[in-house]
Amino acid sequence: MAYDVNAIRKHFPALQDGAAHFDGPGGSQVPAKVGEAMAATLCSAIANRGTVTAAERRADAVVREARQAAGDLLGAHPDGVVFGRSMTQLTYDFSRALAKDWNPGDEIVVTRLDHDANIRPWVQAAQARGVTVRWADFDPETGQLPVSAVGSLLTDRTRLVAVTAASNLLGTRPDVPAITAAVREAGALSYLDGVHLTPHSPVDRTELGADFYVCSAYKFLGPHFGVLAAAPELLETLRPDKLLPSSDAVPERFELGTLPYELLAGTTAAIDFLAALVPGAGNRRERLRASMTELERYETTILDRLDAGLAELPRVVRYGSPTRRRTPTVLFSVTGTASKAVYEHLAGRGVNAPASTFYAIECARHLGLGETGAVRAGIAPYTTAAEVDLLLEAVAEL
Repeated sequence: MAYDVNAIRKHFPALQDGAAHFDGPGGSQVPAKVGEAMAATLCSAIANRGTVTAAERRADAVVREARQAAGDLLGAHPDGVVFGRSMTQLTYDFSRALAKDWNPGDEIVVTRLDHDANIRPWVQAAQARGVTVRWADFDPETGQLPVSAVGSLLTDRTRLVAVTAASNLLGTRPDVPAITAAVREAGALSYLDGVHLTPHSPVDRTELGADFYVCSAYKFLGPHFGVLAAAPELLETLRPDKLLPSSDAVPERFELGTLPYELLAGTTAAIDFLAALVPGAGNRRERLRASMTELERYETTILDRLDAGLAELPRVVRYGSPTRRRTPTVLFSVTGTASKAVYEHLAGRGVNAPASTFYAIECARHLGLGETGAVRAGIAPYTTAAEVDLLLEAVAEL
C-alpha cells in the first residue's frame, strides 16, 4: 500500500502549530500514542521490577516489551539490548568498559565524518590507556568515507573502530558492511552510530556486521532515550563498573540504576507506530521492515524534490554529493548570508531548519565550516512536498 503522509500527520499534535519541521535530525516530533503510553505508565501502579506484586510485574513487563520492540527494530536479540540515558551516555559507558582491556601500543580508529558522541568518548578512553588514535578522513568534496579510508588504518594492534552508519550532518551513508568486514578480519570490534540511520531505513545489526549498534529513540518518533544492541555473548565478556547489589546478568549489568519505565513504554509505542506506517501483515519485525522500506522510498522522493529545488538557486552552496546514497538530509549555506541569518529568516516563514555543526564538529571543520556550521534540512515521516516548496520559497527570498 502507498505511503499516506496525510494520514500519518494526523497522529502528531505538534504539527497543528503550522510550522514545517525540518529539524528532525535533532529530534523528531512525537505521535500522540507515544505520549499516551508514557502518561499511562507514569500514572499506573508501578514499582521496581519483580514478580510478587502487580506493580512489580507491570514494571517487569514494560522492560521486557521494550527490549523485544528494540530487538525487532534493530534485528537484534532482546537479551542483547541495553538501555541508557542517551547514545552519548551509552557510548561513554561502553568506552570505559572496553578500554579496561586496552594496553599501550594498541590502536583505535575514529572518523571525521562522525558525530562527536562517537569520537570523543573513544579518544578520551584511548588517551587514558595510552592507546593510539588513528583518524579516517572523508572526502570533503563528496562527503564520502571510502572503505579504504578505514581499511588502510587497520593493523594487528587495532582494538576498535567507531564509525557512523549515516552522517547526522551530511546524510552520507558509508558502506558499513564492507567496513565492518574489514574490521572483523583485522580482529577488532566495530561500534556503529546508528542514530541518524535508524529513523530512515530498515536496520539489521547482523547484516550491517556491527558488533555494537547504538541509536536514540527521540530521533525515531520516541522519547529522549538511548538504545544499544549487541550479541548477548559479546556483552557477557565485558565487566563494567557497577554497584555490588545490582544485577550482574546481561543486559542488566550495563544499566545503572532503575530504568525510566515511562521512557521504555514510549520507546515501545514509537516502534509500534513505525511498524504501522504502512498497513501490512506479519510479526512486528516483518511489518517494521516493510514500513521502513516504504518510508525510505517516500522520503527519497521528497529529498529529490528538495535537491532539485536547491540546485536552481544560484547562491545556494550544497555540501556533500546529492547523487550518492544518503539519508534525507541536506546541509547548505547561502553565499553572502550568514547561516544563522538564514536560519532566522526561515523561522520567520514558519520553517524550522536550524544552522549549526550539530555536534559533528570534526566533520564541520573538515568541510571548512569551522565552528559555525551551516543550515541543515532534514526530512521526516511527516514531511510533505508542500513543506519542501515552502522551504525553497523562503530560501529563494534571500
